[in-house]
Amino acid sequence: MHDEKREAERLGFSVRTLQQWRVKGGGPPYFKLGSAVRYDPVQVDSWLDEHTRVDTGPSAGPAPASRARGC
Repeated sequence: MHDEKREAERLGFSVRTLQQWRVKGGGPPYFKLGSAVRYDPVQVDSWLDEHTRVDTGPSAGPAPASRARGC
């Protein structure tokens, strides 16, 4: 499990972006343990795969192969 700072760094987003996604929806899945927010890198990678596009057309689907990511 990663805290929001580590996951933001891994994804290349700001912590504030992750926070906004949690409020507005549409971001990667997370766990809330008391006041602590945690991300499972495997679930975040799956979320990224589901949102990966190969073009910008309206019927653009997921990319055929997932890209490698570090944990």
